[in-house]
Amino acid sequence: MSSCRALRRAAPALALLLFAAAPALGATKVQAVASPGGIVAWLVEDHSLPVVTLDVSFRGGAALDPADKSGLATLTADLLDEGAGELDSEAFQGRLEDLAASLDIEAGEDDIGVSLRSITANLAPSLRLLHLALTAPRFDAAAVARVRGQLLGELEREQHQPQYISARLWFRNAFGGHPYARPRQGTPESIARIGVDDMRALVKSRFARDAILIGVVGDVTPETLKPLLDQTFGDLPAQVGAVAVPEAAAAARAPLLLARLPIPQSVVTFGQPGIKRDDPDWYAAYVVNHILGGGGFSARLTQEVRVKRGLAYSVYSALEPLRRAGLIIGGVASENARVAESIDVIRAEWRRMREDGPTAQELADAKTYLTGSYPLNLDSTARIAATLVGIQRDGLGIDYLDRRNALIDAVTLADAKRVARTLLDPDRLSFVVVGSPESLPGAEEAPPDGG
Repeated sequence: MSSCRALRRAAPALALLLFAAAPALGATKVQAVASPGGIVAWLVEDHSLPVVTLDVSFRGGAALDPADKSGLATLTADLLDEGAGELDSEAFQGRLEDLAASLDIEAGEDDIGVSLRSITANLAPSLRLLHLALTAPRFDAAAVARVRGQLLGELEREQHQPQYISARLWFRNAFGGHPYARPRQGTPESIARIGVDDMRALVKSRFARDAILIGVVGDVTPETLKPLLDQTFGDLPAQVGAVAVPEAAAAARAPLLLARLPIPQSVVTFGQPGIKRDDPDWYAAYVVNHILGGGGFSARLTQEVRVKRGLAYSVYSALEPLRRAGLIIGGVASENARVAESIDVIRAEWRRMREDGPTAQELADAKTYLTGSYPLNLDSTARIAATLVGIQRDGLGIDYLDRRNALIDAVTLADAKRVARTLLDPDRLSFVVVGSPESLPGAEEAPPDGG
């Protein structure tokens, strides 16, 4: 979302924050609510405050954009609340403000997500606005020109941000001609090719009942929610179009790329093939990564790179399960004179974890943290609603919140060592450096345009 649009929406969003506290995790009972028309939503009731948060995901995001029109899903999503039905952009946004509602629509790699927050008394009219946005967006010429210009402005700014350049080059290097190699927000050239007919076709083909996942949290009962689901989503097409994203495996063409920029500190993105969310070894991999690079100050990478050597302020690794590929991806920023040393240390720690695995104490500490901290991630109705959608997307079952910690606790030291040995591979770990390192042996140079 553009910064201008974010500021414009700040007033109703801030008003809703007053009512956005989450129910206690122990009281989070998830119900599957089916409307008379067959629309299913997962609901967590919380009647302590008069607010409702609805999170929706439609399968099929930016990865489905045509190769020559990358950014189509992003531009379309940004325009869906810029006028719909009889309401032009100003009238639509004014109506949201009058209702004290907040509506955000954003395209990800694999999904298009919707987040609606409303006070209970205005839930029905707020959902009517969402219905209009999904079924009758206007795409008026003035709104299209303005939002297109905002997106182009964001792209221009990002072209000068080393973090953006590094990440974009890494994905291009890892995925080649696959859609995951293309930038989600597009390029100036691809954005210019996108027309209103393209956006209307996307709306018609992507927003369908068989592609929808819904999570609802707040002051609403199942009986009240059921007819609202049909009114909001019941007349969407039954099925999405047949286009699908092919499976992919990250396979870096070059193990070390350098894009030169005159900056005092080089920015590095690194990663390797990872694991998808439905893999039986997910929880063991999750714990292993926490110990390696996901656990803040306790992580091995932080200890070796920052604490012991002072090479960087921050370094991390994370599992990134895309729908069609699994990744382990990370980042670090080091002064130019010490970039090569940082990379060497990261590779060495990758290899050490692969060969030796975690210790029993590291495993115990990681499981204690990952189970004990989980409720802190569910500290608002918005986060719980998004979690409900994520659980559905990953096929984890409606009782996942009750089972999640037990799944982590069940990881044994033998599991962790086995997964570290089979998953982590320093020889497949690739790096992209953006900056002016003094020495980086073996680096292949790339243009610093992220293109």
